Amino acid sequence: MSCFGLVLSCLGSWLGPDAAAPVTAPCSSSASGAGTAGAAATRGVRDISGQESPEPGTRVIIRRSSEESNCTVCVGEDPACSKTKILSDPQNMTVEFTCPSPQDIFTVEVNRDLDCSKSCAYDTIHPESSILPDFKQIFTWDLKVSPAKAFQLDFPASGMKQIQSLEQCLDKHTYTILMYSRAGTVPIGTFCRTGTITRMQVLWKGRVSLEVPRDTVLIPSDFKYSEAVVSSSAGSISAVVDVVLARGVSNTDFFSPSNIPSDYVMKWNFVVPPMHNFTVNFVKYTEPECQSKMARVTYQQDNNPPIDKSLRDNQVTNYQGNFSLSLTNCDVKKGKVPGLFLNFRVSVFRSGIPYLCTVDLQNDEALSLQLEHTTLDSFCELSVDSVVQKTIIVPPGSKAILSFLDCRSDELLLTAKKTIECQNLSLCSLAEILLSVPALDSCLPTPLQEVTWVLQMPQDGAVELRAPQGSLNQLGPGQDCVTPMSVLVSEADGSRIGCFSSLAGKGYIDKVQISSNVTVTAVAGAQGLNYKHGPFLSMSFSPEITDNLIYTIFLSPLGLSTVLLMTPNWPGTMKSESTLSWIVNIPEEYRAELSFLNVSQPRCREGHTEMIIKEMGSEIEQSFREDNAFDHKVDMSGSFYLNMSNCEPGYGHFAILSQLSLQKKSKKLLSIILGVIGALLAVSLIILIVVCVVIRKKKHQLANRSSICIPKGIASLPGDASFPKIRANNESHVYDYIDETMVYGHLLEDERLREGGGQFNGHQVDTYRMFTGTVDTMAVNSEPDGCQGPETDSYHPFLGPSETFMPPRPHSPLCPLNSMGFEDRRMVDNELYTFKNQGDLNTINLFNDDRLPPPDVEYDEAF
Repeated sequence: MSCFGLVLSCLGSWLGPDAAAPVTAPCSSSASGAGTAGAAATRGVRDISGQESPEPGTRVIIRRSSEESNCTVCVGEDPACSKTKILSDPQNMTVEFTCPSPQDIFTVEVNRDLDCSKSCAYDTIHPESSILPDFKQIFTWDLKVSPAKAFQLDFPASGMKQIQSLEQCLDKHTYTILMYSRAGTVPIGTFCRTGTITRMQVLWKGRVSLEVPRDTVLIPSDFKYSEAVVSSSAGSISAVVDVVLARGVSNTDFFSPSNIPSDYVMKWNFVVPPMHNFTVNFVKYTEPECQSKMARVTYQQDNNPPIDKSLRDNQVTNYQGNFSLSLTNCDVKKGKVPGLFLNFRVSVFRSGIPYLCTVDLQNDEALSLQLEHTTLDSFCELSVDSVVQKTIIVPPGSKAILSFLDCRSDELLLTAKKTIECQNLSLCSLAEILLSVPALDSCLPTPLQEVTWVLQMPQDGAVELRAPQGSLNQLGPGQDCVTPMSVLVSEADGSRIGCFSSLAGKGYIDKVQISSNVTVTAVAGAQGLNYKHGPFLSMSFSPEITDNLIYTIFLSPLGLSTVLLMTPNWPGTMKSESTLSWIVNIPEEYRAELSFLNVSQPRCREGHTEMIIKEMGSEIEQSFREDNAFDHKVDMSGSFYLNMSNCEPGYGHFAILSQLSLQKKSKKLLSIILGVIGALLAVSLIILIVVCVVIRKKKHQLANRSSICIPKGIASLPGDASFPKIRANNESHVYDYIDETMVYGHLLEDERLREGGGQFNGHQVDTYRMFTGTVDTMAVNSEPDGCQGPETDSYHPFLGPSETFMPPRPHSPLCPLNSMGFEDRRMVDNELYTFKNQGDLNTINLFNDDRLPPPDVEYDEAF
């Protein structure tokens, strides 16, 4: 059977009281056989070989604590077994017990001598936990210093607390300190871990012990051990206890030894926190029978005379400052008489007069307040309705009386929280709600430093945030969110969305839509917040949106020309499996340049990250994933959408910082268009000039022709293009009265005009005008075809028509226009040239020469 590792072997049955002395059987790894197994069946065996080497001067004492059992302990190969064994060198040794459960009967004491009378090179003392840990353990340290000196114990920072001797510590670690005097052993007290006692001095010689029950995990505590010199003015002080009292209200009990020797003094030094008062009360005391003098208590404070009081006097009350209390015994009578004992209590409480403030939130069912300290070493004391609290919370719709004692304004933090909730979108008002600083009671000792609005949306809705006036601006890297009119927007689960400012003239975000509950926090600077601050944001509840977050942006050349677009919580990760959209509106005469400045892509465990860029009104889109390369600069000619979505990351995170720049559209295309139009205009102008020249030339040729008188046609003048009214549309041929002399006056002309071949070259006019000028001799027609051409270099007998009088060309078969070589057969033998019938025109050639072909007939288009 192996005994290594301190394993208990419990075999067999309990030895009866008449059992024979056990047979020595050392435990070893090679022990075997029926004889050995039978011997071990009634024994408990411990092997403490191979354990951690104890410090020098350590002894292990195994002692039977119950006299009802006759179980003994055997060590090594020594056949002698007894109820107590002392192991001076417990490194390589086997311990055997004559009962199967020795841990219920025996106690293991680990003792060490620490003598500072010759050399005091000890730093700390601490318990050894490796020897028989399943037994009840007592660790003892015997301390000794030079005569007339004291050993000093500095306890851990958590301190020690004194209890009565019969009490138990909560952690089952009980410390006891004894003093060895010439009169005998004096128990200084029983102590537990964590308390107000920080140090103790004991005259000359003593013992410190720690008792730990069986099956209890040892909690080591190191004590600093040193030698101290007792002041000569202290007289016969036997022990000194140093106490540091805690802040706030406290009541601490202390106990004197039960049998202080005659004329011995026990002293306690108390450190009282500032701005606190103390009172001492005697809970219980026992007066000794004195032969001379009397037992007394002395109070001492710096620069003040001592105050002596008897045990029956009223003790000090409502004192301030540090003090010491000394208990001095009298000369006690010999014999068995009651000794001196004192149990006193030190009560500490705050001094000063508290400042009171009544806070009434009954008119605002959604607003709550919270007040707390900002410095750890503050002496500020807060209380609500006379109950001291570290943090004050005034719930919504309540009224409370707050008390502030020794509280400076700069060490208090006042925050407010307001909840705006909509449970059903159809029942909630869709009107905008301004997020403004609430008006608080003026009696509060510090300004409001932080306001949080909790916006709780309905299940099928969203939260919409806008600037009270103008647009919002999102603060980028390096910009502090603790600025005027700035707020931090987060989701209800703490996921940060971003920091926004509503300062006029600096915004580009028209609205932010969020599909979850939102918290909006405004943090003040040194001046604090008050109700005079304008509203930070305007919020409303809107119908459900498709993305987790949507920004609507309007860029203007009058505002910011370059803005930053950030994923939520930038530079941290965007929430997994969430989506984000920007709706970017750009003026028509401008374009935008989208640049991705900082891109962090994860390795996705599920799904993919994706970015989609799409212009409004277009079906074409650009799409990028985390495993694709993409352009870091994209030019957008108009308004567009930018969508981003995150995956379920395996490692890494999704975060993108992009920049949007507004630029005026280029004029190159306009120049090209204007150049093409100019070229077309130039070609058109050239063609127009050519056409005009050709038409002008043709008109010039036509201008040399002359019209003839056509009775039923429309007269035309050479060079005239048109006539404003045709014959049928005017009344120029209708006469009310015609003077016969004027109408037939030409018949009275010289007969030679007709005989000489003169021709009539006039036009139809409304009235006849007599020509009174000279008449040149008419030229004789010399044309061989019998058609007389136009007259040249001669004076016409009639006045020319008006320049605007341009009748169309007559619709009659004619000789060449410069000929009169035809005659209408309807005008026969009539000097008045009246028509005898209404038949068609029938030309009569006045010449006998038929060599020329019939003349071309020209028709007026308007006829």
